[in-house]
Order: sequence, then C-alpha cells, then structure tokens
Amino acid sequence: MDAVTTARRTLYPAIEPYQTGMLDVPMYFAFRNGGYVDAAGLSFRDFLDGRLAVLPGERPRIADWNDHLSTAFPEVRLKSFLEMRGADGGPWNKICALPAFWVGLLYDQVALDAAWDEVKHWSIAEHQRIRDEVPRLGLATRTPDGRSFQELATRILDIAHRGLAARQRLNAAGDDETGFLDPLRAIVASGKVPAQRLLDLYHGEWGGDITRVYDAMSF
Repeated sequence: MDAVTTARRTLYPAIEPYQTGMLDVPMYFAFRNGGYVDAAGLSFRDFLDGRLAVLPGERPRIADWNDHLSTAFPEVRLKSFLEMRGADGGPWNKICALPAFWVGLLYDQVALDAAWDEVKHWSIAEHQRIRDEVPRLGLATRTPDGRSFQELATRILDIAHRGLAARQRLNAAGDDETGFLDPLRAIVASGKVPAQRLLDLYHGEWGGDITRVYDAMSF
C-alpha cells in the first residue's frame, strides 16, 4: 500500500464527519465573475444538487467548498491545515507563545499522545461544560476528575515543553523554542488569565472606564 493510500485511509474516517457536518452549515455566499453572490442561509447540499436558488442549475467548484469551509468558526477549523482557534490574538509578548504551544503538542507524537491521555476520558457533556465555564472561571475551572485548570495547564505546558525540546530547533545563540512558552507559564503560575487582570484594572485603577483598555492592549 502506498503512502498516499495509507494517509487517506487513516485520515478520512476522522475528516468525513466534519465534511458531512459542514454540508449542513448555512452558506454565506458564492464567488462568481469577480463578485459575491448572496447565498446567506442557503444549503450547500442544494448547491451540490444544482438547486441553489441564487445559482439555479449550477454546481459548486472546489473553490466554493473551500470558501464554505472558511465561513465556519469551530475551535479547530479544517482548511489545508488545522487552524487552532481557542485563543485569537493577544499582546505582543505572547505572539510566539500560542504557536509554540501548539507546535509543542502537535508536532511531536510522544507529546501528542501524552496530551490526549489527559483528556481522552472526558465525555462530550463534560467537554461542553468546560467550554461554558472557562470563559467565566478561567484557570479555576475544574476538570471532570476534580483538578483545577491551573494544575492541568501546568501539566499540558510541561508536555508542550518536551515536544518543543525534542524538535531541537535552535537559534543563533543555541536556544531552542521552549522559551516561547515562558509568558504562558507566568499566566498559569499567577492563577489569573489576562481577561481577569483586565477586569481587576476595570474595577480598580480604571474606575470603570472601559475605554482605557485600548491603551492597555494596543501594540
């Protein structure tokens, strides 16, 4: 069996449910003749069958499918790569921290397996409960087995650290990529995520003036 066939048989079972689900995500548009055709709320399944009301009789091209995939915003978005969207943006000193974190976890098989072992026993309902609580509670959120997210985050950062160290990508000074995780370690050690620090400022030093967030977070 050649490598391409092996990859397809390995990846397709994981990708197929995502593809099927995306068929039922309402459309936004189709791009034709240099402009956007409003297809808001219409069905890509109908498009596949040539029954899209705004383009009657026309069937989608690969570019239409790629455009449609780009209009959904799940935590992990499947494009020509996996886009990890759990944290979007942030101050300049954390610009390298987020990609380093994901590279450490995903680009090393040992690290990837270790990270999966931490969460693979959680149910879908437990995942959803955590998704609902993290925006409110931050690192004080509890895992299904009773640990704080501060404890879990420490363990996951250690795994990402090992994954980055194993890559042995060094700069001119001989430093590897693990230093990029330092801002995240500082957050976990403090027990407060950046949003909580901003709330402390809002309720304290800023005296309830939300406009001061622009100066505090601009870079």
